[in-house]
Amino acid sequence: MNVLLFGATGMVGQGVLRECLLDPEVEQVLSVGRRATGLQHPKLRELVVPDLLDYRAVQKQLVGYDACFFCLGVSSVGMREEDYRRVTYDITLAAAKVLVRLNPQMSFVYVSGAGTDSTERGSSMWARVKGETENALMRLPFKAAYMFRPGFIQPLHGVRSKTAVYRWIYVLASPLFSLLRRLVPNHVTTSEQVGRAMLAAAKRGAPAPLVEMPDINALR
Repeated sequence: MNVLLFGATGMVGQGVLRECLLDPEVEQVLSVGRRATGLQHPKLRELVVPDLLDYRAVQKQLVGYDACFFCLGVSSVGMREEDYRRVTYDITLAAAKVLVRLNPQMSFVYVSGAGTDSTERGSSMWARVKGETENALMRLPFKAAYMFRPGFIQPLHGVRSKTAVYRWIYVLASPLFSLLRRLVPNHVTTSEQVGRAMLAAAKRGAPAPLVEMPDINALR
């Protein structure tokens, strides 16, 4: 299986990249982003795209992939809706529309979030925009499209958030993860499990297009 990965430098993307490189069924990973990860691995290639809304110059390099793991995203904290929508909706759909044309048999797996608003009408700005993005992706004619909605993710194996505030939250919460996983297992997962679940969905499918936390933790 050949995999495209967007957002490999983010916390979720780091975990997904690790699991892809460890998986014997994955032959090649192409990381696409504004900057390279800096990692070296026989399976890993990097494609730096300065403008993630424009793929005209690199389309030939995006052909021949079986799955796309789209982990690119930002926190909505302090952002205006139009700015958050540009990153969350516009950039995601710009890539997806190119990829579905070049790789119609591709499985597209998008990292959304727990609490996303599929109606697109709720009071939460981020949830509305994520819901609009999910709905647009599911209308595209991919072989399969899965919207992953993780909640609280425990970073493992050196995975770190790029956001300083989140890094502190994870450090402070670290002693509580074992307890949380026992008390509220459907609200907590790990970066390792998210990566493995995304691979499982791409290979064998998932129970439904919207993949909530219980399904993320169950997918193998």
